[in-house]
Amino acid sequence: MRMIDPATAAAIFAADDSATAGLSRRDFLKNTAAVGLVFGLQLAANKKAAAADVGEVAPGAFAPNAFVRIAPDNVVTLVIKHHEMGQGATTGLATILAEELDAELAAVNIEYAPANAALYKNLAFGSQGTGGSTAIANSFEQMRQAGATARSMLVSAAAQRWKVPASSIGVSNGVLRSGAHRATFGELAVAASQQPVPQSVTLKDPSQFKLIGKQQTRRVDSLAKCTGKATYTIDVKLPGLLTAVIERPPAFGAKLISFDARAAKAIKGVTDVVQVAEGVAVVATGMWPAIQGRRALKVQWDGGASGLNTAALYQDYRQRAAGAGGATVTRDPQTAAALASAASRVEAVYEFPYLAHAPMEPLNCVAWLHDGMLETWGAHQFPAFDHALAAKAAGLPMDKVKLHSLISGGSFGRRANAASDFVVEAVNVAKAIGRPVPVRVQRTREDDMRAGWYRPLYVHAVKAGLDAQGDVVGWQHAIVGQSIMAATPMAAGIKDGNDSSSTEGVWPTPYKIPAMTAELHSPTQAVPPLWWRSVGHTHTAFVMETMLDELAHAARQDPVAFRLKLLKDQPRLAGVIRMAADKAGWSSPMPAGKARGFASHYSFDTYVAQVAEVSLKPDGSVRVERVVVAVDCGVSVNPDQIVAQMEGGVGFALAAALYGQIDIAKGTVTQSNFHDYRVLRIDEMPKVDVHIVNSTQAPTGVGEPGVPPLAPAVANAIASLTGHRVRRLPLAGQTFTRA
Repeated sequence: MRMIDPATAAAIFAADDSATAGLSRRDFLKNTAAVGLVFGLQLAANKKAAAADVGEVAPGAFAPNAFVRIAPDNVVTLVIKHHEMGQGATTGLATILAEELDAELAAVNIEYAPANAALYKNLAFGSQGTGGSTAIANSFEQMRQAGATARSMLVSAAAQRWKVPASSIGVSNGVLRSGAHRATFGELAVAASQQPVPQSVTLKDPSQFKLIGKQQTRRVDSLAKCTGKATYTIDVKLPGLLTAVIERPPAFGAKLISFDARAAKAIKGVTDVVQVAEGVAVVATGMWPAIQGRRALKVQWDGGASGLNTAALYQDYRQRAAGAGGATVTRDPQTAAALASAASRVEAVYEFPYLAHAPMEPLNCVAWLHDGMLETWGAHQFPAFDHALAAKAAGLPMDKVKLHSLISGGSFGRRANAASDFVVEAVNVAKAIGRPVPVRVQRTREDDMRAGWYRPLYVHAVKAGLDAQGDVVGWQHAIVGQSIMAATPMAAGIKDGNDSSSTEGVWPTPYKIPAMTAELHSPTQAVPPLWWRSVGHTHTAFVMETMLDELAHAARQDPVAFRLKLLKDQPRLAGVIRMAADKAGWSSPMPAGKARGFASHYSFDTYVAQVAEVSLKPDGSVRVERVVVAVDCGVSVNPDQIVAQMEGGVGFALAAALYGQIDIAKGTVTQSNFHDYRVLRIDEMPKVDVHIVNSTQAPTGVGEPGVPPLAPAVANAIASLTGHRVRRLPLAGQTFTRA
């Protein structure tokens, strides 16, 4: 997901906290003494949010700015400001907190933060939301400070009670000890709440870590998911809850002309048929009657963008890529001369289709308008968007809107759109039925696939030159694709026509490429564009890494050595390149009928290199048998989670490389479900070996960086095996023969 420019986000999502400025931290702590210790940590970014909403707190408790709560029953509650989509953020944040608090990880209870940007904003981009692989990166120090502050106050309380020096007290697994004295966190909670909040605390030296960096740490959400106790939006149960499905436009941009609801209303269980901005909603007592009612509708639409089709888009984009007039991404005046004088040149045009996010859980949201307020239940990945837009749709002030955040069955960027479409449509339906009953708008897989937002279609055109010694001397690059940011509040981040979500990975580049010029063309289409796991890196990494590989072969140089020559001042990227090559046995020969391909990429402040081993099936299609991954993401908070994210990134990226493709005909998406929008099958998943660089650098993201290098590594292996260079994705429908 794209990170938001902090200044832009602050302007959009500024919160009014003036009414809370007068409450001190000491006042807050006094108010919590009766029910246990609730640590309200006044971190630098949140000094005025003292009386802000911090979610469900025990009766009588006052919990401003709370990340940590400790109850008399020894339950430690961590208020999580990041959304769990399967990436393991909750486990990582709980691990960091438990480490500095010296709590038992199993005793840490997770609670999602309410919508409150002033209090729970993502420090990476200034508004409340999860994305850009920032959860651990932006919260690492914040959670450490939270845990250490709580621990210090508990120790102070114990020292005062036992009349011993604080330095004599040891803390482990939620228990404090000094000589014959012993007390649990819960037993000291009230006393600790009377202690002054320390202005500074000493964090552990990494050599003292018991949880951070240890392989045995398991996920905190696995048991609930495996036993069915985890609550997703589809599990929400409320009195009188209704279910709605929406008949949506058949083509992008189509407008409703008229509808006949008589047959739909005759279906048993259908309670309402209402027009909303998104189309016509059929509301019923359950999903099945709602679907039956929708099938019975008679609806007329205008044509919309019925002339839009994929083939025409590719033709148009290729012409744009070959022409001039794009926005300047980077420009070296020596590029043309360098290419003209090059001893050899490589030219290529690359094509990438629209891609759907296709999370396992189709989009849904529950909205309930009652008693002058709105409540929603859903996978609120970006409360900053969802809160403001739900309030606007309901016609209510934001303080009359409460979001209940639930885990989601995947997102890959889909639930973080700036229109909050799945939330707003639920509010629109709840408003349209005109009764104070909760309603869940549930999309089918087909709704999700055809009425979604998509990774844009892109075309790249590259010309690169080598001198007689096989060194790169010039690089001309054109990128054509829709701007993701243009129609969002982040449009202010587009500088001189350059949307960095289209160009990241091309420029800036860690490679020292002489005489590089790049341009961007951003045509507008009726298809709504959106960030998709690893955003622009999904296509830019493929182009950069396959072109570099092709240049290395043209120069008759080893592809790994060729890259390292261009990375003289990039030790961390060079480090993962060497590690991946070494662990994969890069210099050793492969058995007949198999080949290796290499790719590396820097994204979201993380360095990843991958070696893919491929073979050909009897029908000439590609089988990826093994992928070796090296990753440098700074401190490894949960090594097993890092491995899981690299493995998951490989599988996700391989599905897109092999099959991912959204086609448009007459303005309509032709794919509808997983039978024609293929994801990876279990027997297609390669063996993945992940190697993590031991680092003391600040932790960076792992949710997305495993995706970009996979497709180019596979393509480079295909080139090594067959001599054929892959210029378009997906690979489905392309067959190869051994060279």
